[in-house]
Amino acid sequence: MFNFDDANKRSKEAMDVAVKSYSALTKGFQAIATEAADYSKKTFEDGVAHIEKLSNAKSLEAAFELQTNYLKSSYENFVGEATKIGEMYADLAKDAYKPYEAPVAKTAAQVKSAAAA
Repeated sequence: MFNFDDANKRSKEAMDVAVKSYSALTKGFQAIATEAADYSKKTFEDGVAHIEKLSNAKSLEAAFELQTNYLKSSYENFVGEATKIGEMYADLAKDAYKPYEAPVAKTAAQVKSAAAA
Protein backbone atom coordinates (compact mmCIF):
# COMPACT_ATOMS: atom_id res chain seq x y z
CA MET A 1 0.00 0.00 0.00
CA PHE A 2 1.16 3.51 -0.78
CA ASN A 3 2.40 5.42 2.24
CA PHE A 4 2.63 9.19 1.87
CA ASP A 5 5.08 9.52 4.76
CA ASP A 6 7.51 7.06 3.13
CA ALA A 7 7.12 8.77 -0.23
CA ASN A 8 7.80 12.16 1.34
CA LYS A 9 10.86 10.82 3.16
CA ARG A 10 12.26 9.20 0.00
CA SER A 11 11.59 12.35 -1.99
CA LYS A 12 13.50 14.43 0.56
CA GLU A 13 16.40 11.95 0.53
CA ALA A 14 16.52 12.00 -3.27
CA MET A 15 16.56 15.80 -3.30
CA ASP A 16 19.37 15.90 -0.71
CA VAL A 17 21.44 13.47 -2.78
CA ALA A 18 20.84 15.48 -5.96
CA VAL A 19 21.85 18.73 -4.24
CA LYS A 20 25.06 17.16 -2.90
CA SER A 21 25.91 15.81 -6.34
CA TYR A 22 25.17 19.15 -8.00
CA SER A 23 27.36 20.91 -5.45
CA ALA A 24 30.25 18.55 -6.20
CA LEU A 25 29.77 19.10 -9.94
CA THR A 26 29.74 22.87 -9.53
CA LYS A 27 32.91 22.91 -7.44
CA GLY A 28 34.66 20.53 -9.82
CA PHE A 29 33.77 22.47 -12.96
CA GLN A 30 34.82 25.71 -11.30
CA ALA A 31 38.21 24.22 -10.38
CA ILE A 32 38.69 22.91 -13.93
CA ALA A 33 37.76 26.28 -15.45
CA THR A 34 40.19 28.07 -13.14
CA GLU A 35 42.96 25.64 -14.03
CA ALA A 36 42.31 26.03 -17.75
CA ALA A 37 42.27 29.83 -17.49
CA ASP A 38 45.53 29.84 -15.52
CA TYR A 39 47.16 27.56 -18.08
CA SER A 40 45.96 29.74 -20.96
CA LYS A 41 47.32 32.87 -19.31
CA LYS A 42 50.69 31.23 -18.63
CA THR A 43 50.90 29.88 -22.18
CA PHE A 44 50.16 33.31 -23.64
CA GLU A 45 52.79 34.96 -21.45
CA ASP A 46 55.35 32.30 -22.38
CA GLY A 47 54.57 32.84 -26.06
CA VAL A 48 55.06 36.60 -25.81
CA ALA A 49 58.35 36.12 -23.97
CA HIS A 50 59.47 33.63 -26.63
CA ILE A 51 58.68 36.05 -29.47
CA GLU A 52 60.77 38.71 -27.73
CA LYS A 53 63.69 36.31 -27.34
CA LEU A 54 63.33 35.15 -30.92
CA SER A 55 63.37 38.69 -32.25
CA ASN A 56 66.67 39.32 -30.44
CA ALA A 57 68.39 36.20 -31.79
CA LYS A 58 71.77 37.00 -33.30
CA SER A 59 71.85 34.18 -35.85
CA LEU A 60 69.63 31.72 -37.64
CA GLU A 61 71.11 28.85 -35.60
CA ALA A 62 70.31 30.64 -32.34
CA ALA A 63 66.75 31.31 -33.51
CA PHE A 64 66.36 27.67 -34.53
CA GLU A 65 67.61 26.50 -31.13
CA LEU A 66 65.28 28.90 -29.30
CA GLN A 67 62.33 27.72 -31.38
CA THR A 68 63.19 24.05 -30.81
CA ASN A 69 63.48 24.51 -27.04
CA TYR A 70 60.25 26.51 -26.93
CA LEU A 71 58.30 23.88 -28.86
CA LYS A 72 59.68 21.08 -26.71
CA SER A 73 58.78 22.83 -23.45
CA SER A 74 55.37 23.87 -24.81
CA TYR A 75 54.58 20.28 -25.74
CA GLU A 76 55.71 18.96 -22.34
CA ASN A 77 53.65 21.62 -20.55
CA PHE A 78 50.60 20.78 -22.66
CA VAL A 79 50.86 17.05 -21.98
CA GLY A 80 51.26 17.73 -18.26
CA GLU A 81 48.29 20.08 -18.19
CA ALA A 82 46.11 17.70 -20.22
CA THR A 83 46.95 14.91 -17.79
CA LYS A 84 46.15 17.12 -14.82
CA ILE A 85 42.80 18.22 -16.26
CA GLY A 86 41.97 14.62 -17.16
CA GLU A 87 42.58 13.63 -13.55
CA MET A 88 40.43 16.52 -12.39
CA TYR A 89 37.55 15.26 -14.58
CA ALA A 90 37.96 11.73 -13.18
CA ASP A 91 37.87 13.10 -9.62
CA LEU A 92 34.83 15.18 -10.54
CA ALA A 93 32.96 12.10 -11.72
CA LYS A 94 33.83 10.22 -8.53
CA ASP A 95 32.77 13.13 -6.32
CA ALA A 96 29.50 13.61 -8.22
CA TYR A 97 28.62 9.91 -7.90
CA LYS A 98 29.61 9.58 -4.25
CA PRO A 99 26.27 10.87 -2.82
CA TYR A 100 24.44 8.19 -4.83
CA GLU A 101 26.48 5.25 -3.53
CA ALA A 102 24.56 4.70 -0.29
CA PRO A 103 21.03 5.02 -1.76
CA VAL A 104 21.90 2.76 -4.70
CA ALA A 105 23.40 0.13 -2.39
CA LYS A 106 20.34 0.32 -0.12
CA THR A 107 17.95 -0.09 -3.05
CA ALA A 108 19.99 -2.96 -4.49
CA ALA A 109 19.86 -4.74 -1.13
CA GLN A 110 16.08 -4.25 -0.94
CA VAL A 111 15.62 -5.60 -4.47
CA LYS A 112 17.84 -8.58 -3.71
CA SER A 113 15.94 -9.42 -0.50
CA ALA A 114 12.58 -9.00 -2.27
CA ALA A 115 13.70 -11.30 -5.08
CA ALA A 116 14.87 -13.93 -2.60
CA ALA A 117 11.53 -13.92 -0.79
